[in-house]
Amino acid sequence: MSTTTIGTTTPDTTTPGTATVGRNSKALGDPGHGDAFTDHLVTTRWTADTGWQPLSLGPLRELSLHPATIGLHYGQSVFEGLKAFVQQDGSVAVFRPRLNAARFARSAARLAMPELPEEAFLSAIDLLVRADARWLTDNPRHALYLRPVMFGSEANLMLRESHEYTFLLMAFLAGGFFGDTVEPLTVMVGRDHARVMPGGTGDVKCAANYGPTLLAQRRAREAGCQQVVWLDPVERRWVEEMGGMNLFFVIDGEVVTPELSGNLLPGVTRDSLLTLAAREGYAVREGRISIDDWREGCRTGAITETFACGTAAVVTPVGRVRDTEGDFTVGTGAEGAVTSRLRTALVDVQHGRAPGQPGWLHRIS
Repeated sequence: MSTTTIGTTTPDTTTPGTATVGRNSKALGDPGHGDAFTDHLVTTRWTADTGWQPLSLGPLRELSLHPATIGLHYGQSVFEGLKAFVQQDGSVAVFRPRLNAARFARSAARLAMPELPEEAFLSAIDLLVRADARWLTDNPRHALYLRPVMFGSEANLMLRESHEYTFLLMAFLAGGFFGDTVEPLTVMVGRDHARVMPGGTGDVKCAANYGPTLLAQRRAREAGCQQVVWLDPVERRWVEEMGGMNLFFVIDGEVVTPELSGNLLPGVTRDSLLTLAAREGYAVREGRISIDDWREGCRTGAITETFACGTAAVVTPVGRVRDTEGDFTVGTGAEGAVTSRLRTALVDVQHGRAPGQPGWLHRIS
């Protein structure tokens, strides 16, 4: 499939449309997560004949789709999530977008979709953040959450890949994924369903990965839990990931995360924390952790902390685990020192208060 280099950007600074929420005081004071949308949208389109068309910046608006749009029927849809942060000097930077661009391309390739070139991905981010950076304030709990998405947009119900694709980039002002305060989560071990299958799409970010998890997530909420912990799909014993987040464990002082088996998503935050934990002086390891090891480690005191991480969740402690094989508490049930230290290290880098690795911050001029 062609990956023709995208053309020159063609910004359109039309006055924001009525579909936006507007830059209102409620959104700025308490944005929550997921619906305080900003004013603009970046779009482009790919066809087999023309390749990628120039990027266009315009007002956030509703889409008009044919009911036979292939992406709606056969799941050809991939997306990403990344954030822009206000820096110490008042400028704005996006955290590690090249890693998101690479994963976006890998997700597209897995679903037989055209790969958006990295420079086009970055150009789209530059366009949108420049247009909507005014939504950001110096509130350290807020960030501009960027959502790139691409889907098969051809109107055709033949069971095949689409011959036309639409790329969109939108944003919303984000507060805390679990609220403004960092409280330990109560999570439920998912034993009735599998999130992925061997050889499937667990290691890419496609929409089809998430719909089948929503029933388990609803049952978790009904049981008083905030998230579901997913086990491997074969033996149903190895801890893999939690909803849209990766997991870390502090085992005898060592920072451990499940290895990339092909079933779980290689998170940008996960990768960043592996680097930052080593820099903070912790021994770091990727390996396999079974649900029985987790429970026994908490019983003996070998596992003192567990935390989830992701673009939305940042670093969030896990305090209590509910499981049909027996509930257990992680450490004291409160946030641990390693979790707190790593969250601070990550947030300081994201806001430019501490140095990260070269290229981690993409500055918006």
